[in-house]
Amino acid sequence: MEQKYYVTLKDITDDLGLGVFTGEDRLEEIKVETPDLNRPGFALSGYTTEFSKDRIQIFGHVELCYLRGLDIEEKKEKLDKLFSFKFPCMILCRDIHPDNEMIEAAGKYGVPLLSSKNVTSEAYSNINRYLMVRLAPRESIHGCLIEIYGEGVLILGKSGVGKSETALELVKRGHRLVADDVVEVRRVSDATLVGSAPKKIRHLIEIRGVGLMDVRRLFGVGSVKITENIQFIVNLEPWDENKNYDRIGAEETFTNILGIDVPSVTVPVMPGRNLAIILEVAAINNRQKQMGYNSAKEILRRAFESRDEDPARDNSGDFFAKG
Repeated sequence: MEQKYYVTLKDITDDLGLGVFTGEDRLEEIKVETPDLNRPGFALSGYTTEFSKDRIQIFGHVELCYLRGLDIEEKKEKLDKLFSFKFPCMILCRDIHPDNEMIEAAGKYGVPLLSSKNVTSEAYSNINRYLMVRLAPRESIHGCLIEIYGEGVLILGKSGVGKSETALELVKRGHRLVADDVVEVRRVSDATLVGSAPKKIRHLIEIRGVGLMDVRRLFGVGSVKITENIQFIVNLEPWDENKNYDRIGAEETFTNILGIDVPSVTVPVMPGRNLAIILEVAAINNRQKQMGYNSAKEILRRAFESRDEDPARDNSGDFFAKG
């Protein structure tokens, strides 16, 4: 069974800077469990068959103009019917102030009235985007998340393989740390994973024999980042001389996280290998692939062209010779 997440109205008002007209004493207890929002135009006009009472209601200029065209008694009746659904809250956009009839109906059913200075479409988009992240399915993964040349690279591997040391070297080379040891991964859409660090260990990195270090204080605020999309995964593992590692990279591999396949590679670790440089190049190469250029496929194309030019000689071995 899929786990349900929630965010309180207090968190929403604090994080998005919303004003509070009424119901301030209930902000901590009211929980929002869906990122979907609703504009109550149809409900105000009388159609409530498909009304979703678990959604935040967004009140804009159109709804305001509709109510202004009603007489007092009809307005009271329609507002009373709307607020009787006891939805989480009503957010009034464009700095609209509620009139007495709305305040009365909201107070009667215990529905908080909040305010946003933004125009309706912008407020709707900001709130929806915020809720999509806060309520997204999530998973905690043991690894490191680094932004390398704008690419979110998740470094995975067993304890002691060198994830944190590699992350520290990358930070020294100008890249940014998002999370070390524990990465909180959220699926914010059907194609997007966002990673962050738990608040308690944010900006910290652990190096065996040295201890915990605050990367932000050591290297400055430009060396860290709060969140980053996960676009590439590097699996570090101890070198196994009996294992055949991919030398060309013609076959793409993926790692599935929360139902999304993320491009990935496996990098063997052994003394003398500069993992930081390898990960930098791997990140750039992954970006090239996303932009349509695959160097492995290009070298295969050249090999077959060379063979076709001189059928008596197969030069493909020149490309794949074991070195």
